[in-house]
Amino acid sequence: MPVSTRPFIAARIEEVFDRVAERIWRGLGWREHVICYTGYGTAASVRILGRVVLMPRRARGGLRKATREFVKRRGFRNFVTAPCVRAKVTLSIGDRVIHTTTDRGGYIDLRVRDHGLSPGWQTVTVRSAGSKPATAPVQIIADDQRFGIVSDIDDTIITTLLPRPMIAAWNSFIRDESARQAVPGMARLYTELLDAHPGAPLVYLSTGAWNTYGFLSRFLKRHAYPIGAMIMTDWGPTNTGWFRSGLNHKREALLQLTRDFPQVSWLLVGDDGQHDLAIYSGFAEVAPENVRAIAIRQLSPAEQVLAHGTPTTLEESQDGPPSQIPVRRAADGRGLLEQLRGLPELT
Repeated sequence: MPVSTRPFIAARIEEVFDRVAERIWRGLGWREHVICYTGYGTAASVRILGRVVLMPRRARGGLRKATREFVKRRGFRNFVTAPCVRAKVTLSIGDRVIHTTTDRGGYIDLRVRDHGLSPGWQTVTVRSAGSKPATAPVQIIADDQRFGIVSDIDDTIITTLLPRPMIAAWNSFIRDESARQAVPGMARLYTELLDAHPGAPLVYLSTGAWNTYGFLSRFLKRHAYPIGAMIMTDWGPTNTGWFRSGLNHKREALLQLTRDFPQVSWLLVGDDGQHDLAIYSGFAEVAPENVRAIAIRQLSPAEQVLAHGTPTTLEESQDGPPSQIPVRRAADGRGLLEQLRGLPELT
């Protein structure tokens, strides 16, 4: 009996709902808007990420502008979007013009070969039929680069106290984004390592939703974190089931990085509040040549209780990586930097 290639029923229902909502918002005068995410590439290909959504017209008048700014800075605003389903998109890379289409969630995830971009930070112009042009930043990594950093986000560089639902909901939807706190020393850790390896990639990998990209970009800039590509996910149904697996998302993203950068070995940075050590250890078992070291930020007992309801870490019963992969643990970036300094794997 042949296997069906049709998306899971929940995905089909979601697409029908989004198409109806799109027609309603267009009827109310909402306009297309392109959101570009930070991408990456090599001399062979570049990965361009973004989304096309509908947004209301700009507010006019002092009170309406103030209200709009207030709402914008509340977390729930990040999740109020109207995706443009299967929208036509045009990309300009140098002299090349490429046409593509968004997926059922309005997302763009396109790989372009023969792009002609030189190593370093470059920009790609993206626009839809009804939007203004937007620029997508992409980092082109040189073929001789051998070092890179993969960083978790939640509770590694930013204190979010996930995954306890009530606390996560309060932090993500209600609190003003300026109230979110950076983990001390992490920005300095990444800056010092990248200074020692010019041109190396930094990839922020999270199970969080793409809707929070704008907030995270502002957060990274405000707290002096180095710019880097982001790999996030979309909440809701997939083509195979009702919900997405955050663990599988991270595992698949790490394996994709080995395909994109087979010559790079990574410093993997996470925390002990969720499953980062288990994910990183499993990846190191599969691709030990692509892992230089693992750095784990240790949550305090209070953070552990708030994060998952117990003062003991989730990592205590988990197997570690292969013995040749060094693992370093500390409470913040300062402690991790001290432990990582001098590691021959990072020189």
